[in-house]
Amino acid sequence: MKTSLAAALAAGSLLVGVGIGLAATAKPSAVELWRGKPAKEAGLAALQQAERLAGNGSWELLGVARVYYLSGDKARGQALIDRVLGAKPEAGDWQRAGEIYADAGETQKAEEDFQRVLSADPKAKDDTGRAEIGSWYIRTGQREKGEELLSQALARNPGEVWHYLRAAAAYLGAPPVR
Repeated sequence: MKTSLAAALAAGSLLVGVGIGLAATAKPSAVELWRGKPAKEAGLAALQQAERLAGNGSWELLGVARVYYLSGDKARGQALIDRVLGAKPEAGDWQRAGEIYADAGETQKAEEDFQRVLSADPKAKDDTGRAEIGSWYIRTGQREKGEELLSQALARNPGEVWHYLRAAAAYLGAPPVR
């Protein structure tokens, strides 16, 4: 009986020791990166962590670029955009870059990237991309171009609710539907 009690106490002590050791080496919560810091410092801490986690993912890097660019650090945002588009970009990468420029009010840059998307898909297989770009054209006062692209999107996928929502948002002056 004494042997099993001693073994149980030893095992319990071992578990407590391992638990304390693990707790001492555990990383702080991710929220600790920004908790209690001024907003700008907190945002940059979260953004730097996001950039680290993005690795080489093009969509993720463009997401990070978007925040840098639209929050005022255009140089850092542009560097990330260039990194993605300088590799082997897909049409979706050009579209996301165009959306960053569109949201920044840089219509010429946005249109250049959107035209690359459309050129990469001459058979209009990407109806979602066409609807998104079409609604952008409508929002920027180029209604005829926008309606043509929306028409192509709806010809390919006439029952897609998101195409109608994108058109509605564009005509009614609401923010883009994404």
